[in-house]
Amino acid sequence: MFSFFVFTGLFVASYSIGAESIVSADEADEFLKEFEKLIEGIDAIGIFLHNIAIALPMFIPGFGIAWGLFAAWQTGFAFAVLETTIPILSGIPPLTILLLSPFGLMELAAYSLAMSRSFLLIHKIIKKKSIRKDYLVVGMEVGIVMVLLLAGGLLEFYMIEKFSGGIV
Repeated sequence: MFSFFVFTGLFVASYSIGAESIVSADEADEFLKEFEKLIEGIDAIGIFLHNIAIALPMFIPGFGIAWGLFAAWQTGFAFAVLETTIPILSGIPPLTILLLSPFGLMELAAYSLAMSRSFLLIHKIIKKKSIRKDYLVVGMEVGIVMVLLLAGGLLEFYMIEKFSGGIV
């Protein structure tokens, strides 16, 4: 349980560092072009599949921690890009989106759970302890992560639809 909160803090810190990035207008334009291609025609299941593709590697012992911190930084960087191109966002603290949106909290919980399991597994491997008994727990945690990300994807899509007037 302790490791979950440690990785929640590390995820938030990495996200915050990314969100504080200085982004040039050219960088922002290039990033947004790629982002628009990524989200073109996306729906709730697309959001879920994108998030699960990010989350599952976070369970890999050791590597999952680095992957998760990179994903957090990149998400924060995306906020910095949006802040550069949409000036009204400069008045919104970056952590607001992550910590005050229901889907942000669901994603944060899912990613923190996966990274903490990555740490616990690599710790056992380094101590030369068997991880065979962990298969069931990891399977249940993967299920929890999938449920959180599915619910988060549905909610995020609903909110996009509601607040964008149906334009996605």
